[in-house]
Amino acid sequence: MGLAFLFFSAFVIGLSGALMPGPVLFVTIRHSAGRGRAVGPLIVAGHAMVEVPLVLAVVFGLGGLLARPVFTGLVGVAGGALLLGLGAQMLRSLPGLHLPGPTEAEGQGSLGAAGLIGAGAATSVANPYFTLWWATVGMRFLAEATVHGALGYAAFYAGHVLSDLGWYSAVAEGVHRGRRILSDRGYRRLVGACALLLVGFALYFGIDGAVRLLAAG
Repeated sequence: MGLAFLFFSAFVIGLSGALMPGPVLFVTIRHSAGRGRAVGPLIVAGHAMVEVPLVLAVVFGLGGLLARPVFTGLVGVAGGALLLGLGAQMLRSLPGLHLPGPTEAEGQGSLGAAGLIGAGAATSVANPYFTLWWATVGMRFLAEATVHGALGYAAFYAGHVLSDLGWYSAVAEGVHRGRRILSDRGYRRLVGACALLLVGFALYFGIDGAVRLLAAG
């Protein structure tokens, strides 16, 4: 996997996760009306505060393991299964899917900058999908990045965090201005396109992982 494709893959898969309603999206919407457009970047900063140490711990603690075909094969198959399940769940949810509004996110908030960063970190850690994603999909990406060294890790994480930053910043701006950034129909189309891409990546990871396991066996 080349650096450009690694960046693109991390961006698309990261965006797919960010788009779906969850704790981080709801806390962003909750505080944006009262605190303004800075809420998105501050929430993502808290999210990154949890992720960066995790990425560094994996890279430095499991560097040798990430290069082993059996390990990369196993996490590839597991990550492919997770992405396939997420893609299928996104497709099933499309008919009734809509972008939540401030009322659904429990009104306005009054947290300061430090509080918003803390909220971004707390909602990330509290989401069980966060740990599962990093144990499978995230680990598989880090294994792909290993062959490129520091540039590979940078390309992967840049794509991943930019997807979060772009989406949550857009949401905060939209809520702050008192309007939706997307119609519900446009939102469903975007989620549907990401879901189909997830299915494609799921097949790529799963088949590649199976090939690695067969070759190692």
